[in-house]
Amino acid sequence: MSVLEEGLYDLGRLDRLSYNDTPVHRLDPRAKVFTTLVFLVCVVSFGSYDLVPMIPFVIFPVALIAVADLPAGFLLRKLLAVAPFAVFVGIFNPLLDREVIIQIGGLGISGGWVSYASILARFFLTTIAALVLIATTSFSGVCLGLRRMGLPDVLVTQLLLLYRYIFVLGGETMRMARARALRSFGRRGMGLGVYVQILGQLLLRTYARAQRIYQAMLARAFDGEVRLATSLHFGIRDAVFVLGWSAAFVVFRLVNVPVTLGALVMGAMR
Repeated sequence: MSVLEEGLYDLGRLDRLSYNDTPVHRLDPRAKVFTTLVFLVCVVSFGSYDLVPMIPFVIFPVALIAVADLPAGFLLRKLLAVAPFAVFVGIFNPLLDREVIIQIGGLGISGGWVSYASILARFFLTTIAALVLIATTSFSGVCLGLRRMGLPDVLVTQLLLLYRYIFVLGGETMRMARARALRSFGRRGMGLGVYVQILGQLLLRTYARAQRIYQAMLARAFDGEVRLATSLHFGIRDAVFVLGWSAAFVVFRLVNVPVTLGALVMGAMR
């Protein structure tokens, strides 16, 4: 299986995980979307040197993974696949900020390393929360929840079509890659010029495919809105989920829980 095929399969598998039947999966999509948004806002609002206060936020994705019976290894692999972006974002921080702000024994840690670790921690928390949301709700469920929360229909439709065209573009790319491989011998057909031609042909083929898909949609009375045959019901469980987790996130954001617990433990031991 090629890298592209594996990527498309994993993306489809992430959506298929939303078909499970667990307490988290049965929650209203609006409850999960809103709670995740509160989580993301609280996490990204931390300062550059705030690292320890973010530790309690790990509870949220870990709890959902456990209750929803999601494959932690699969989610971790998807997280590591996009980790290089976060790694390179702050890679120069230790060089630009060399002032020591933490002293552990005889080891001094500069502000650059702390801010770099903070960037990686925020990336880990926000990305794993988004993956858990998709795995328990599906991409179409997330879009449905956003629409019912007041997001413009045009934007929701664009998101749904963009997600659908990822698979269309991937399918066209795989067919062209197979055709090139069947017509190549040794190193022939592997040069840069060939790939430039393939890219141009891919653009033309996907444009033509998009036209055919749009014509098929018009033939089925498409009027600019993608309708999903799913009914939503926001009940007591959903309200408890939203209020409980949102309150916990606010507490985690306003109170340095690890330091507070440490102080209480040390005070009790005296």
